[in-house]
Amino acid sequence: MTFAMISLAILVILLSLGVPLPFCFGAALMYMNLAADVSMKGMMMWGLQQILSPVLLCAPLFIFAGGLMSESGIARSLLDYVDSFVGRVRGGLGVVAAVSCAIIGAISGSGLTGLAATGPILIPRMAERGYPRGYAAALVTDSSILGLLIPPSVVMVIYGWVTETSILACFLSTLVPGLMITFLFSTINVVMARKFPLLMDPELPPAERRADKRKKLRAALPALLMPVIILGGIYGGIMTPTEAAAVAVVYSLPLGFWVYKGLTLENFFRVTKDSASAVGSILLMIFCSLMLSQTYVMLRVPQEIVNALFGVTESKVLLLILINLSLFFLGMIVNDITGVILVAPLLLPLVMAIGVHPVQFAAIIGVNLAMGGVTPPYASILYLGMRIGKVEFVEILKPAMTFILLGYVPVVFLVSFFPELSLYLPRVLGLLR
Repeated sequence: MTFAMISLAILVILLSLGVPLPFCFGAALMYMNLAADVSMKGMMMWGLQQILSPVLLCAPLFIFAGGLMSESGIARSLLDYVDSFVGRVRGGLGVVAAVSCAIIGAISGSGLTGLAATGPILIPRMAERGYPRGYAAALVTDSSILGLLIPPSVVMVIYGWVTETSILACFLSTLVPGLMITFLFSTINVVMARKFPLLMDPELPPAERRADKRKKLRAALPALLMPVIILGGIYGGIMTPTEAAAVAVVYSLPLGFWVYKGLTLENFFRVTKDSASAVGSILLMIFCSLMLSQTYVMLRVPQEIVNALFGVTESKVLLLILINLSLFFLGMIVNDITGVILVAPLLLPLVMAIGVHPVQFAAIIGVNLAMGGVTPPYASILYLGMRIGKVEFVEILKPAMTFILLGYVPVVFLVSFFPELSLYLPRVLGLLR
C-alpha cells in the first residue's frame, strides 16, 4: 500500500507540473518496478494483450466519426433545426446550445468533439445576440461534456471493458443524468438570460414559422437519423457498439461529401490525420494506465483501500461522499479515459462492498469525471473552450462555476444516493437482473 501511495504521489506531482502523460505513468511504473519488484516485461505483455481487445475498436471509430461530423456541416444543420423551436424565446439560443451539445454528444460520444463542432458556430452567434462572450463560452463548454454522458459514450465503453460490465447497461446508466443536466443547464440559462440585453429575432406569422420549421427539418433529417441508426442498432440488438461506430463513420461520409457538402478531400485527410493522432495518444494512455492499475491489483491495493476506509467508517453515505470527492479531484488532473482506467479497478470492490451496483458506479464515475474536466485548475476542456471562444480565464470562470455548482453537483448527489436514476433503464431493457 505504501508503494502504491508513493507511485500515485509521483503521478499526481508530474501531472501537476505538466509533464506529458506517458512520462508520468512511466515514472510511476519505474518506481513500482524498483521498489515493489513488479516485472515490467510481464506488465507490458499483459497490457498489450488487453489493448488488442476488439471492444476497444469502437473508441477510435467514434472519435473519427465525431471529427467527420464537426467538418461536414451536420452540427450546423442540427443547430438550425433546434433554433427554429426556441430561437425566438428569450434565452432560447442558450437552450439551443445545451440541447445541441446533448444531441451531438449522442452522435460522437466525446466531449471534445462536441465542443469542437458546436463552439465555433454557437459562441459567436450567442455573442452577436447579446450574450456576454465569456458566458457563451462557459455554457457551450460545460454543455459539451454531455458527450461523456449521452450514449454512446467512449468513456462508458472503456469502463465496461475494464470492469467487465455490460457496455449497453453502462450507456443507459448515464442517459438520465445527462438529460437532467441538460434540463438544469437550460433552466439556469433562461433565468440568467433575463439580465442580458439580448437581440431577438422578429416574430414570424404562424404560416411562415411552420414553413421555416419544415424547411429546417428537411435539412436536418439526415443528421437526425444518425443517432437513431446508431442507438437503435445498439439497443435493438442489431449491432454491437463497435459495429455501430463503424456505421457512424460510413454514414458520415456521404452526408459530409454530398448532402451537407462540408467535407472536401483536403479536410477529410486532415480529420483522418487528427483522428489518428488522437487515437494514438489515447491508446498509449490506456496502455500505460492499464499497466499501472494492474500493478495495484497485483499488490492487493483495492482490498487494502476497502479495509482502510471501513476502518474509518462503515457509513455508506460518508463513503460515497469520499468516493465522489476523490473522483472529482481525479477528473481535475487527468482526462476522463485515464481516470476510468485508474480508479475503476481500485474502487469497484469498495463500492460493491457498500451495496453500489457496478452500473450505478459507472454513472457516478461518468458525472464526476465530466465535472472535473471543466473545473480549474487543471480543466483541459475548459481551456479549450477559452481558445475556441477567444475569451480570458476571468471571463469564463464565474459562469462556468455557476453551471457546475447548480447543474452538475445536484446530479452527482442524486446519482449517488438514488440508484434508480442509473439502474431503471437497464432493468427495463432486461440488461440487469
